[in-house]
Amino acid sequence: MENFAVIDLGSNSARLTISEIEDDGTYKVIKQLKEMVRLSEDMGADQNLQQPAIERTITALKKFRDEYSKLPNLKVRAIATAATRMAKNQKKFLKQVADEVAGLQLEVIPGTLEAHYDFVGVINTLPVSNCVIMDTGGGSCELILVQNGKATNLISLPVGAVNLTERFFKNGTDKIKAEDLFWETTFVNQLFNDVWWLRKGQNLPIVALGGSNRTLAKIKRKESDFRHFENIHGFRMSVASVNQVYAEVISKDLAGRKKIPGLTKERADIIAGGMTPIVTILRFLDSDRVVFSQNGVREGILLEHVAQLQEEGKIGQRS
Repeated sequence: MENFAVIDLGSNSARLTISEIEDDGTYKVIKQLKEMVRLSEDMGADQNLQQPAIERTITALKKFRDEYSKLPNLKVRAIATAATRMAKNQKKFLKQVADEVAGLQLEVIPGTLEAHYDFVGVINTLPVSNCVIMDTGGGSCELILVQNGKATNLISLPVGAVNLTERFFKNGTDKIKAEDLFWETTFVNQLFNDVWWLRKGQNLPIVALGGSNRTLAKIKRKESDFRHFENIHGFRMSVASVNQVYAEVISKDLAGRKKIPGLTKERADIIAGGMTPIVTILRFLDSDRVVFSQNGVREGILLEHVAQLQEEGKIGQRS
């Protein structure tokens, strides 16, 4: 039996998933943690990670280390995505992490690999064969066109909930201004227009990942009084329902958004900017529904690791 820990350090949150992989090829998740670190906060035009954000991140990584360090037969895979990818002080940050978190080696992965792991996590856990996968994070947005169960095209766009909010809501997010929202929507729509293959996804459902997108589902499920409202894997929403939730979010000031059931207070300042891409792509592709996935990068990494162990003969095939 192997304990396999995956750390996913994004622009807004840091996440840990620990799984037990048995000798017969079966596995189960035994621990999941999430910390809102807002690593990309105030990176600005010079694209440097700021010290307060770095300190929050290191504190979170130390908390993760305390969770997995005592486990036997342990393997750790720690990846960093958009914020660290873009940071000009990336090497200094990675060294600081290694120095302060017991030699933890963060692997900075390209956006295309992040999109690939999203695809692996989705295609193996949801019954979808033709769709557009969209993972809106804090600093990037991954898009994958899936045709007949294969990822035919994928891309990572350098926009997400945090950097879109900082770029277009410069006067703050207490009250959402129509002008700010208009320019953000126009910008995102143009980005999609520049992805030549994206229109091949016309009329296909969107499979949605990422904190902002999942919040849509949580708000709707809370509104509908689902007992386990956070269990959104496979949950479907119509475009009308998405629009209704989005309209509610952008109509409220910051204090009002913090009171919306299903929306965490820590995300209230970036949620309007973060939901705009999915609302925009639904119109861009004339999609009729969204299917939500709780599985993405970390699950994709786990599944590929299990497959590699099986290929090497270290564990058996799942029956």
